Amino acid sequence: MKHHAVILIGLLWGASGCRGGPPAGSGPSGPVTLTGAGATFQYPLQSKWAAEYAARDPGVRLNYQSIGSGGGIRQVLANTVHFGATDGPMTDEQLAEAGAPILHVPVTLGAVAVAVNLPEVSGSLRLPAGTLADIFLGRVTRWNDPALAAANPGVGLPDKAITVVHRSDGSGTTYIFVDFLAKVSPEWKRKVGVATSVAWPVGLGAKGNEGVTGLVKQTPGAIGYVELTYALQNDLPVAAVENPSGEPVSPSIESVTAAAAAAAADLPDDLRVSITNAPGAGAYPLSGFSWVVVRRDLPDCETAVPLARYLWWAVHEGQAFSAPLHYAPLPPAVVSRCEAKLRSITCDGKPVLP
Repeated sequence: MKHHAVILIGLLWGASGCRGGPPAGSGPSGPVTLTGAGATFQYPLQSKWAAEYAARDPGVRLNYQSIGSGGGIRQVLANTVHFGATDGPMTDEQLAEAGAPILHVPVTLGAVAVAVNLPEVSGSLRLPAGTLADIFLGRVTRWNDPALAAANPGVGLPDKAITVVHRSDGSGTTYIFVDFLAKVSPEWKRKVGVATSVAWPVGLGAKGNEGVTGLVKQTPGAIGYVELTYALQNDLPVAAVENPSGEPVSPSIESVTAAAAAAAADLPDDLRVSITNAPGAGAYPLSGFSWVVVRRDLPDCETAVPLARYLWWAVHEGQAFSAPLHYAPLPPAVVSRCEAKLRSITCDGKPVLP
């Protein structure tokens, strides 16, 4: 299983259907390569975008490294990439470290699935929120624990040890997962907390969504958390997790959209928002935005123009490729907020998009 994946794609200069864009004649004079790095959460969608662009204008290329959200943020801070990708927003401390304004632009919505390797059980396992936290705290250690048995009446849960699998790298997928656990478990909030990388009480670490998927798949009795597409592509069963109403909800486009609906009406100005454990019928509690993070003022106009055009395409036409990969398209209210962020990108102090 590859832990580092690189996309090299041709971007359509002046992408068909993209509204806005720089004035004629303001684009690059020759071939341009845009570099990005970060979230493995986004990688299946980025791969699809790559396939869509492969036969198009090769004058602008995108080199995206799937290294995890923590790595993407570090590279943005080091100014070694044109953009980063993360599923956990940058902290106030990280933004201050950047020394210049950083924009958070949501590009997709997705679900963190709780994947299990439990061949003895057919159908979807029901996981109470507090019990899920107790599993990752090391308090619930066997699959036939009374708390799990009570939530799954009539299911023959085996007397088998639970093997916890978690990310070993800095990860926005981790951020979404532990943000949820901190909301449902005071003990988790107190002992472990919320970050893209935490000190795990128990379990085995693996790098990237790819690594966690592979380790869960090869370990009977394992449980881990991955972006939904990784579980589905590898035929891993996913659990239904109880939301604040006690309703067991499985991850899906519809349940992620339900979780995002309330957040879209009350987004903060910087678009850094958590939608885990959202209220409402049918809302999947482990849902989250995935962002591109980019410096607001870019020093190189040769790359600033195609970068802004690419991000504009991603939040508009690019959303058409979300649903087949089990991501939820951005709600219109979020897209309009993204437009404002992208229009604020400047090069040498001048707007890149009109």
